[in-house]
Amino acid sequence: MAGKREDNVTRRHIEEKKRALARMRRRRFLRRMLALTICTVLLLLAAGGVYALIRGAEYVTQEYHEMYTGYTERRASWQGDTNPQFDGYTNILVMGLDDGADRTNTEGAKADTVLVLSLDNQSGKVRFITIPGDTWVNPSGTAKFMRMSSVYTAGGAPLMVREVNQLLGIPIHQYVALDLKAFAELIDALGGIDIYVESDMDYEDPEANLNIHLKKGYQHLDGSQVQQYLRYRSPELGDVGREQRQQRFVKALYQQVLRLETIPRLPVIAEIFRKHVKTSAEIFDSAHLANVLRHLSSDPPEGVILQGAPSLGDDTIWMPDNNGIRQQMKKLFPEAEGSSSDAS
Repeated sequence: MAGKREDNVTRRHIEEKKRALARMRRRRFLRRMLALTICTVLLLLAAGGVYALIRGAEYVTQEYHEMYTGYTERRASWQGDTNPQFDGYTNILVMGLDDGADRTNTEGAKADTVLVLSLDNQSGKVRFITIPGDTWVNPSGTAKFMRMSSVYTAGGAPLMVREVNQLLGIPIHQYVALDLKAFAELIDALGGIDIYVESDMDYEDPEANLNIHLKKGYQHLDGSQVQQYLRYRSPELGDVGREQRQQRFVKALYQQVLRLETIPRLPVIAEIFRKHVKTSAEIFDSAHLANVLRHLSSDPPEGVILQGAPSLGDDTIWMPDNNGIRQQMKKLFPEAEGSSSDAS
């Protein structure tokens, strides 16, 4: 009997060991399956993350490409002809807008002040060309001659850029357009301008909301007074005297901008530009423009008035001298050979 009991005990121990080994095998199998499942999930997540990064990069690249394509298309729509010989310059068309009454009796904003500001990218030297608003032109795509000031009314900045490009035979890389209010705010933000007023200036035109009253002598003018100074037409010199004053003003303004006290005023100036100034410059142009402006020369800018003469039939019209303009451009841009070959 004792032997049978011992055999039963032995068999129970063997059975328990077998069950214990089976449980261990099941646990190991479950642990391996769990580990395999976790690894699979992690791999799937990693693959998904890589895919998301790739798709994200593709999306960003596509977005950037679309933005740049839109930028180049917008630029091509207004810029007109380009000339690689002028890659060393940045030419900016500056337009002062006025929607008041004028002798053309046309409605809408007009480019009362038109000048081309040219920056030498290497030396930082500045050149500028004053174009009388009464310059007689025949813009492409229009059926009639008109004053340059009215070209803006007819087709805005893009048409102005193309017409100035054609008139001067030089490419226009950017444009800036600001109205009288924004102009006055900018002058006030700079702290005003010191300039010599060559004669007493008194003129009133209620219809154009124009009141000019300045005394002769060296004066410090605020934004409103600078407007009066630039818009005044003397009985003796008329528009010629007005363009000469614009030349003197640009040189005085340039010296004011270069002063150290202008630096803390830059945030206010930038805010005025952001809110009130129309410009073609976009984010793609900002680095280039900042680099050019950083190297501005301390030398006074060189300025010229567009070659031409009053019309014999109407002395309020300025007839451009095409041969004289070509010679002007060759003198202003000697490094760009053939710069005026496209002027007509």
